[in-house]
Amino acid sequence: MVKIRTSAPRLGGMVRTHSPRRTIDPAGRIKIDGHPKSEWRTDLRKINNFRNSVTIVLFYLQTATIIFVTTQLNNLAIYFVAILLMGRAHAQAASLMHEAAHRMLFSNRKINDFVGRWLLGYIAFTNTDGYRHVHMAHHRQEFGPDEPDIPLYANYPISRASFRRKILRDISGISGLRLARLQLASLSSPDTQTRRAQRRILVIQVLLAVLSVATGNWTIYFVLWLLPYLTIWRVINRLRSIAEHGGLRADEDRRITTHAVRQHPFARFLLVPYNIGWHLAHHVDAGIPFRSLPKYHSELERSGFVDDEDQYPNYFSLWRALRTSTV
Repeated sequence: MVKIRTSAPRLGGMVRTHSPRRTIDPAGRIKIDGHPKSEWRTDLRKINNFRNSVTIVLFYLQTATIIFVTTQLNNLAIYFVAILLMGRAHAQAASLMHEAAHRMLFSNRKINDFVGRWLLGYIAFTNTDGYRHVHMAHHRQEFGPDEPDIPLYANYPISRASFRRKILRDISGISGLRLARLQLASLSSPDTQTRRAQRRILVIQVLLAVLSVATGNWTIYFVLWLLPYLTIWRVINRLRSIAEHGGLRADEDRRITTHAVRQHPFARFLLVPYNIGWHLAHHVDAGIPFRSLPKYHSELERSGFVDDEDQYPNYFSLWRALRTSTV
């Protein structure tokens, strides 16, 4: 029997060298570990049910508008732009589903879980309950023994050639098709909940495909929904994920486990919708809804918990750092 050697994943290659930690302003609203003080935390944790409802309605209206305009104009260049925008729609659905997985989308748990599953998860090929299970393990201890995404975050910085290969696999649909095969295989999973969720996803996708064909325009589903999921969304998901934890390692200090990147309008539009880009703030206190993350992060900066040494000025600077100069 031939033994195959497997090397442990390399972690911490992107941990930045820090000067001694700054003193936290004792008169501020932040504790030494970055958590908000109790009286402010209560305010930060409020869920705005009405605004979140409007956000979901607008997400659906925006998606329907892109589809309608594209199919009406029926122009190759318009289709190209639409595919990019529909990749963003998958990013939006994933971000809102992530909020529901944390049970921070609606204060009513049943409504939160229904919306998270049926209006956000299943339509975007995601088992929301399964995602919640592994994602909570991620938050309990980033890079811990139950961390589900170590293969995605490990071994950075990587060579430029390796980085290109990853992006090419994503944009060509190779990564997406591999994940789709794994999802189809889970239809016969021994776990009842996984099997049920995957069957619901399949039913929703078949229904969407049938509706698309019934309208007389099969491109609605296969070109404007499935194709962006298999390609554009895979690229967005990788670029966002490695910008969150790529090359970092386990530590009690969340500044060691999670990258901080200054947020700019274009990135917030295409890559990190619904404030998911304020990821360090999210990991310091994962119970704060997305609407409160910008002001929470601002207070982390004002208090001295985060400064320029801890943050990349933009996503491009972080992606450059994630690649070595080796060809």
